[in-house]
Amino acid sequence: MAAKERDQEFVEYVVKEIVTNPDAVKVTRSIDEKGVLLELTVDPSDMGVIIGKEGKTAKSIRTLLRVLGSKNDSRVNLKIVEPEGAAPKAEKKEEKVEEEVEEVPAEESEESASGDSDDEPMADLDL
Repeated sequence: MAAKERDQEFVEYVVKEIVTNPDAVKVTRSIDEKGVLLELTVDPSDMGVIIGKEGKTAKSIRTLLRVLGSKNDSRVNLKIVEPEGAAPKAEKKEEKVEEEVEEVPAEESEESASGDSDDEPMADLDL
């Protein structure tokens, strides 16, 4: 294997060691005017492990690739391919918010709006 392909070998090794399904790890390498592009595909259940909390794992792998690339006088970029059917982050957040919203039954909301409650009015309270 040529020295230029060590970056691909490095990513495969690191990722296969941290995922639960190493057989699904696939790294494709291409070269363009911007440098080397490594596209990482993993099992959908392993996406969280690869990205890590706040993206720290992915950022660490990219940092190490930059060091490896500078040693070989090349620029190496890592693209983590999202599995097909995965919703973009913005849509995922919206779905989560919708799930958290509790709906108040119509009867309860009408009572509170009209003030027909059995509770004492606020003006009658001794402070």
